[in-house]
Amino acid sequence: MMKTQAHNISTFKVAAAYIGTVVGAGFASGQEVLQFFGFFGISGILALLVATAMFVFFGLIVLDLGHRLNADSHREIMRHAGGKWVGTIVDGVIIFFLFGGLTAMAAGSGAIFEEQFNFSYVLGSLIMVTATVLTVLLGVSGVINAISFVVPVLLLSVIGISAATFITTPFSMETIGAITQPARAPVPFWPLSAVIYVSYNLVLGVSVLGPLGKHVDNPNTLKKGALYGGIGLGIGALLIHLTLIVNGPRVAGYEIPMVFIAAQFSPLIQIAYSVVLLAEIYTTAVGSLYGFVERITDEGKAAFKWLTIGAGAAAFAASQFGFSTLVRTLYPAVGFAGLIMLGGLLYGYTREKLIPQPAFKRED
Repeated sequence: MMKTQAHNISTFKVAAAYIGTVVGAGFASGQEVLQFFGFFGISGILALLVATAMFVFFGLIVLDLGHRLNADSHREIMRHAGGKWVGTIVDGVIIFFLFGGLTAMAAGSGAIFEEQFNFSYVLGSLIMVTATVLTVLLGVSGVINAISFVVPVLLLSVIGISAATFITTPFSMETIGAITQPARAPVPFWPLSAVIYVSYNLVLGVSVLGPLGKHVDNPNTLKKGALYGGIGLGIGALLIHLTLIVNGPRVAGYEIPMVFIAAQFSPLIQIAYSVVLLAEIYTTAVGSLYGFVERITDEGKAAFKWLTIGAGAAAFAASQFGFSTLVRTLYPAVGFAGLIMLGGLLYGYTREKLIPQPAFKRED
């Protein structure tokens, strides 16, 4: 999938690619964090600690298997870890969610255009899908570099908005208590919500992390990349979570709650965060569409072009259901299905640790 030279992929780029496959419209907008952690209030912090540890652990497994198996896609990794049947089931789930991820990105773009720029929701979705389709048709060799640029800007933006919120917004247990409504969460039990959150994110992430491991020669680079990437995701989500619960239930009525909070400080900050968010949505949308099409047909074939255009059109149509609706319904459904993938990875990891396995070489 990736054409990047092995020696060009540093620890920073591995970590940034990991973060970039997870963050997108849902994460950076605050909608995912609100749904899976915000409605649990203070308990959401415990859930985020669990999620961070899981991101580090499973991210390392996927990168390591991608490296050792010289994997071209997620399929080799899952078949090695969980066997033919588990691998086939997870393959289907991943293909489905790659399309679903593209749909959610198109919906997120439409929501930003509507809420922040007073343009048509349909126009925002159409522009994002068109840009994504054109990029995939031209090739995506620069996606990793684009992610490496956008991710630090996004994290710095989140840190800035969070710091401003903590300085200007009084901390109140009453406000936090008002937003603590577990019954409103898609998964109304915080430990399971944390697991489902990691599950559906890795369903999307494994299609990028697996092939990425193939292109990194130094295993220590992968270990550090998984560690820093997982911790970076945890810190970013924690800051968003704290920012949301400090603001209370008023943020729950917005499709893009983080941009609403940014608007409280300055129209310029609001616009800047919206632009950064659109850039992050774009990189995630490109990865989702390319992964979906490349899994079905090979780049360079005539079918690749038409499938790219067709998938883009279908995602545009599906995105009209609304962003928060997709986050609330699509993501948990894929998350529960993704438990099979986490189980397969955990089984494969445990099997290798407890039972001596024959050595295998990478096929360079």
